[in-house]
Amino acid sequence: MNILLINHYAGSPSLGMEYRPYYMAREWQKSGNKVMIVAASNAHVRSTQFKLNNDFEKHNVEGINYLIIKTPSYEGNGVRRIFNMVGFVRKLNKYSHKISNEFKPDVVIASSTYPLDIYPAKKIATLSGAKLVFEVHDLWPLAPIELGGYSKWHPFILVIQHAENYAYKHASTVVSIWPKALEHMVKHGMKPEKFVYIPNGIVTEEWDTTKDLPDDLSSLIQKLKDQKKLLLGYAGSHGLANALYSLIDAMKILERENIALIMIGNGPEKENLIQKSKDLNLANTYFYPSINKNLIPSALDKLDILFIGLKHQPLFRFGICPNKMVDYMMASKPIIQSYSAGVNLVTEANCGIAITPENPNAIADAVRHLIAQSKESLIKMGSNGKTYCMAKHDYKIIANNFLQVLS
Repeated sequence: MNILLINHYAGSPSLGMEYRPYYMAREWQKSGNKVMIVAASNAHVRSTQFKLNNDFEKHNVEGINYLIIKTPSYEGNGVRRIFNMVGFVRKLNKYSHKISNEFKPDVVIASSTYPLDIYPAKKIATLSGAKLVFEVHDLWPLAPIELGGYSKWHPFILVIQHAENYAYKHASTVVSIWPKALEHMVKHGMKPEKFVYIPNGIVTEEWDTTKDLPDDLSSLIQKLKDQKKLLLGYAGSHGLANALYSLIDAMKILERENIALIMIGNGPEKENLIQKSKDLNLANTYFYPSINKNLIPSALDKLDILFIGLKHQPLFRFGICPNKMVDYMMASKPIIQSYSAGVNLVTEANCGIAITPENPNAIADAVRHLIAQSKESLIKMGSNGKTYCMAKHDYKIIANNFLQVLS
C-alpha cells in the first residue's frame, strides 16, 4: 500500500517534535508499505528546520521519505504562523498533480493541527483514486476559541470551521487522538461510523537501555539520594499551560519534609518559576535544562514520584493523552496527575493519584500519601502504568490498528 501522510509539523528523533508521523511511518514500512510524509520546511515545534533551495524537495530522514514544502520561517503563534500555514497549503495544492503522479498513493492522510490541508489532501486523493483519511490532533477551531478567546465569528475561525466540517463530510475515516470527541465531530457533520480512536504512542525499545546522564545532573541526583531525599520529578515544557506554579507552592508546603523536586526542561515560564522559588526561599527545588529525548528514560528512572499538571480547560472534556503521561507510565513510577479530563489514565491504569488541577494543597497531600505507602505498593503502581502503556500505546500496536483502518 502507498501511504501519503500530510503533516505540516512532522519531525523525527533527530529533528525534534512532532514524532508520531515518523514512528507510524516506520512501523508501516516494516509491514511492507511504502510511505511518504509531506511536511513544511519550518515548524515551531521542531528543534531543527529544513533548508530548501526549491519549493519542494525530497529528503530521507532516518530511513523515512519526506517531501518537504518550502514555507516562511516564524516563531510562536503570531501572524507569521498564519502565513506559514497558508504557504504550506497553497503549495501543496499547487503541486497536487505532481505528487499524485509521482507517488500514486492508495491512501492520503490529512494529519495536522489545523484542518486547512484537507482541501489539497482531498484533491490528491481524488486524482489518485485513493482513500481519504482525516487524522485529528487538535480540535481546531474549538481550541483557539476556548483556549485563545477567539470569537466563533472571527474570519479566521470561520475559515477553519469550514475546513473542519468539510473534512468530516469528505473523509472516509476520521482518526482521533481525542477519545471522547465523537459527539463534537457528529455535531459538525461526521457520520458516527467514521470515528476511530487511536491514541498517542511510545517506542518501547527506547526504554530497554539506559544512557549516562550529564555529570552535573547525575551528581545532583546522587547528592540528594545520599541525603535520603525522596525525589519528586517533572520533565517537560515550563509553560503556563503546565500549571507549575502550583507545584512550586506545594514545595513550600512540603519544605520541612525530606522531599526534593527536580524540574527538567525549558520554556517561557522557566525564569519566572526560578524566581518564584527564590522568592519563597525554597531549598528543596532544583531546575535543570532540557535534555535529549534519548536521556529521558534514564532521568525518570532516577526519580521516585513524577508530576504532570495542566491548567483547567473545558477542552479537556474530550479526553487527552499527553506524551509526557505515556513517558511517565513507561518509567514505572507512581504519577501525580493534576488535571481534569474526559479520560483519567492514572485511575484507569491504577498507577498513581489523580487530583484537582492547580491545587498546591492537593499536590502536597498526594506526595504525603504516596511516601506513606510501602515500597512494594509504589513498585506495583509503577508496574501497573508500564503494563497499561505497553498494552495500549506501543507504536507497533497502534500503527497496526491504523493499518487495519486504512485497509
